[in-house]
Amino acid sequence: MSVEILDGRTVQSFVEDEGAFNASVDGRFAALDADHDGRLCYSEMAGEIMSLRVLEKHFGVDDAGAVGPDELAKLYRVLFARFDRDGDGGVDREEFRAEMKEVMLAVANGLGFMPVQMVVEEGSFLKVAVDRELARAA
Repeated sequence: MSVEILDGRTVQSFVEDEGAFNASVDGRFAALDADHDGRLCYSEMAGEIMSLRVLEKHFGVDDAGAVGPDELAKLYRVLFARFDRDGDGGVDREEFRAEMKEVMLAVANGLGFMPVQMVVEEGSFLKVAVDRELARAA
């Protein structure tokens, strides 16, 4: 993890750079595609979806035990369905790219134009966006 300064323009610029964005997203897709069949099933994406810590970050639930396992499973299935745009039970590279683009543009919109200092994980899309911006400025 590292502390970085970024704003919505940094993230939006990264998404608009189709080559850089697709390379980063495709790398994450390949890392998740355990059986190398070119599609992500729920079990391949489950860990990634759970790592988002949606309850803690977006719903203010500090104790995951406060939500029953059935409710939690349903939430993760709904998130998976966002990626599985055609509803065929798997996420192909194009679906993954499209949803990640929407997610990142939502992040850019949420950050706005004022720079903020935040902790980002190494290898995350936000870290890649910051590193790309720094390389362009150098």
